[in-house]
Amino acid sequence: MAQADHRSFSFAAAMLIAGAMLPNSAQAQTVPVKPYLDCTLILEAASGKTLHREGTCDERFSPASTFKVPLAAIGYDAGILEDQHKPLWDYQPRFNAVARDRKPVDPTIWEADSVIWYSREMTARLGPRSFAAHVAKLGYGNGDVSGDRGQNNGLTHSWISSSLTISPEEQTGFLRRLLSGSLPVSGKAHEMTRAILPSFSAGDWTVKGKTGSIWLRNAAGEIDRKRPLGWFVGWADNKDRRVVFARLLIGAERTDGIPGRKLRDAFLKELPVLMKAK
Repeated sequence: MAQADHRSFSFAAAMLIAGAMLPNSAQAQTVPVKPYLDCTLILEAASGKTLHREGTCDERFSPASTFKVPLAAIGYDAGILEDQHKPLWDYQPRFNAVARDRKPVDPTIWEADSVIWYSREMTARLGPRSFAAHVAKLGYGNGDVSGDRGQNNGLTHSWISSSLTISPEEQTGFLRRLLSGSLPVSGKAHEMTRAILPSFSAGDWTVKGKTGSIWLRNAAGEIDRKRPLGWFVGWADNKDRRVVFARLLIGAERTDGIPGRKLRDAFLKELPVLMKAK
């Protein structure tokens, strides 16, 4: 669970979103539990003008694998990443990865397949001080990469249902800075980060974006499979028009599949319709 001083996992949010009411409390009987949280936010990339906003978009939650976007910018700026295909790192048994990730991985594969061991190799090479300094410099979310309280696991877990949190509003703000080249990183870091994000089609729109998937924790700090959280963040181009977007959905029941990918597929179908009248 994120630390108590994080806004997104305040006591009220934990009760409301994670659905973790104590079973026999009077509060559990009188306070309704919101079944899910949903946000769709689309902005003009250049001006920041809001084109579509629906749901709750100012609450912070774990970025999960959407953190691979700022981590790429950090990796290129620090010289750990070289281009779209270098470095190519071989899988090592010590990574203890799932079967599909036991393969050689380069920056493009890392983003497309969301390979967590590659992220952790990058943060390990940065070290705790440099990692924290880079995240703070980017102004990404709450900037807290300390990890789980008392676990000393910030380098490996801080962005996965832990201390680092960000809102959809902040996700779009970060993406606008990435596209405009105004992040405090090198020009190459901007260019390469934009290049390695996966591409998709949505009607007449070309989309680049990153998914993220986790399950929220309850009040006891246990994973709640009835609260899947999915992200899809990125930008979309149509002729001379460019928009940035953040889509976030916290489900209300156990579902099959990977939350972020399901959300991405739904959003790609929705985007042309949402933008038709804009």
